[in-house]
Amino acid sequence: MIFGGTMNKELLKADIESVLSDKYEVTADKAQPYQLHEALSSAIMKQIAPVWKDSRKAHLATRRACYFSAEFLVGRAIYNNLLCLGVEDDAREVLSSLGAKLSDLEEIEDAALGNGGLGRLAACFLDSAATLSLPLDGYGIRYKYGLFKQSIVDGFQKEEADDWTKYGDPWSRRNESDKVIINFADQSVVAVPYDMPIVAYGTKNIGTLRLWQAEPVNTFDFLKFNAQDYVNASIEQIKAEDISRVLYPNDDTREGKILRFKQQYFFCAASLADIVKKHKAAGYDIEKLYEKVTIQLNDTHPVISIPELIRILVDNEGLSFEKALEIAKKTFNYTNHTVMAEAMEKWGLDIVKEVLPEIYDIILQINEAFVAEMYAKDMPKGKTDYMKMISGGVVHMAKMAVYCSSYTNGVAALHTEILKNDVLKDWYQLFPEKFQNKTNGITPRRWIALCNKELSSLITEQLGDNSWVTDLSRLKTLERLRGDNNMMQRFMDIKQEKKNQLAAYMKAKDGIEVDVNSIFDIQIKRLHEYKRQLLNAFSILYIYFGIKDGSIKNFYQTTFIFGAKSAPGYMRAKAIIKYINEIGRLINADEEVNKLIKVVFVQNYNVSYAEKLVTAADISEQISTAGTEASGTGNMKFMLNGTVTLGTYDGANVEIVQEAGESNNYIFGARVEELEKIMKDYDPRKLISKNPKIKRVLDTLIDGTVSDGGTGDFKELYFALTDGASWHVPDHYYLLGDLESYVEAKLKANSDYANSRLDFARKCWANMCFSGKFSSDRTISDYAKEIWKIEPVQL
Repeated sequence: MIFGGTMNKELLKADIESVLSDKYEVTADKAQPYQLHEALSSAIMKQIAPVWKDSRKAHLATRRACYFSAEFLVGRAIYNNLLCLGVEDDAREVLSSLGAKLSDLEEIEDAALGNGGLGRLAACFLDSAATLSLPLDGYGIRYKYGLFKQSIVDGFQKEEADDWTKYGDPWSRRNESDKVIINFADQSVVAVPYDMPIVAYGTKNIGTLRLWQAEPVNTFDFLKFNAQDYVNASIEQIKAEDISRVLYPNDDTREGKILRFKQQYFFCAASLADIVKKHKAAGYDIEKLYEKVTIQLNDTHPVISIPELIRILVDNEGLSFEKALEIAKKTFNYTNHTVMAEAMEKWGLDIVKEVLPEIYDIILQINEAFVAEMYAKDMPKGKTDYMKMISGGVVHMAKMAVYCSSYTNGVAALHTEILKNDVLKDWYQLFPEKFQNKTNGITPRRWIALCNKELSSLITEQLGDNSWVTDLSRLKTLERLRGDNNMMQRFMDIKQEKKNQLAAYMKAKDGIEVDVNSIFDIQIKRLHEYKRQLLNAFSILYIYFGIKDGSIKNFYQTTFIFGAKSAPGYMRAKAIIKYINEIGRLINADEEVNKLIKVVFVQNYNVSYAEKLVTAADISEQISTAGTEASGTGNMKFMLNGTVTLGTYDGANVEIVQEAGESNNYIFGARVEELEKIMKDYDPRKLISKNPKIKRVLDTLIDGTVSDGGTGDFKELYFALTDGASWHVPDHYYLLGDLESYVEAKLKANSDYANSRLDFARKCWANMCFSGKFSSDRTISDYAKEIWKIEPVQL
């Protein structure tokens, strides 16, 4: 039995040898890493198959939750699954007996089916639900190409396709029996499900992540057709497969928008068809769907599910529109992940009508139902017109999500208050009972037990057992050890070892050499203006110039590490990447300063790279403009691994400080309530004119200090900050306004580290001890009790 940490090693060995021999005609000692990965993964899948089957039956036999998300950033499965099954040492031993090494699988690529925090959160949630034995299953898209592979060439981001399944996908199983035909106005495609097991830690429950792949309806026998038929068939096949070809197709063009809209409908329609089919097959009443199934919409991407479910209930099941709408409202819940107006998804009515005319008609009916309800409540016409989901020729998906769901939740306490008091204020006033907060979390399995075995071993030693891996609140009891100098030294030794490991990984991956005795100051996240990587770059230049002119003294050597990908069409973000790399080039070539500062931009930042980075950091950069980051989860990963936060009072940073104490972190910058007043009269040019240090930094964008390669992109950044643009005011994310407060906090952290490594370690230790709130186990327990109303299954 593989569960509970025991395994039939002889059977595993035989299965590995069989796959290697039958599929690749090699022995383990001669096998390539991808061949070893295929063999070991297939052998494990074979052993867990009976329990997975039982888990799926148990989920369908009770009330269950379904998580709809356009992204699932699961990363590499092999090590995480071995950890959760408790058989990592057995697998290592078996491979060793065959002349191979488990560590060879470090070369296996991530399943990069997500862009950032949204997708990684979804993956953490499935992990926690499985571990808590909760009947939650995920639905999404099996992208042929995940988030692009990034390289940095002459400072510029370059993208290439991420063909993540080129060597196979042993952790997925194709399920032909559940194929679904999806109809658009101009084409029909087949949605084929691939199922991925979500292995629990310490229990037998296995969740399922069902990802849909788009394929043509007709399978062509090309040998029986003439040349023109072959061309036509190929075009049809390409057209169908485009729908699941790439994560977030570029939607700058109308064609791109249509493809992205089709993509969203494709996976939602397939998932709902699957849910309804299974509900009816179990003999349940379709009018009681909401009693057996609850669906969580992860942001606005899956909101098209609402009119699609109504269509199914009306067209296929013969229900009235009114009854179908009632069922939809009781079935769906909506998680909002942003306060950004531009991220509140809207679809042009012309596109909806062209692609999905039946869905268009249903959306019109939903809108009319809302208007009628508002009139019945004597809502003023002006407010009704403002709130209705169709206005200005577009469908406001967030509005439809709030109206047609049981609950709407934010993902951090501050974020939820902003939703209630600003972004969705009218909706909160109308439906206060719908609104909840569910502060995000991360799985302790991947984000410490797997990626930081050294620290995990120390924690287990001090707590007496490893039950803390499923009860992170136990870490609080370790706070008593902050005053133990020997324990702090052991903790610092572990941090040093993780820095050594990261340095070796960076050298192997990127050819970058760093000083492991320097402070590792790390900012890793999606590249976006509001996340303010540019502010970090400005602060480094500010310090660099300060060291050069003598105004900054006794600066402790620091390696500033960035990891981020920009959306391919996001030119400002790509310009910021170039700017960071040019700053690195400038400083790294300066003999006066390069022993104190090094700037590094790692290539192709992904989950596996993050596992190395979060464990080695001394300082975690979480510097979004207050009120813009819904939550963040990178901040939690750093915290759990014993890192101080250098950040704004934004998102989950607020709760991190509440848990671990502001004295153990470095908070700077204007807060939400302050920015509301500041931005009314804020003039960055006036600030620049009165502050020569800020001017000197900003001028590097236009004075030739660094080069943008003749693109003009740096000048565009400069004028966006000083003069604004047609769609935003000057310096709309308040970089220049927060710069000096940020530098002050950065220098304070630097000084504290230099003055007493021991005292700095105590701050880091405190953050680890008080990270329990940020376990996704806690988040999912809250969802299960307060939104989904589901109970653990018994296996």
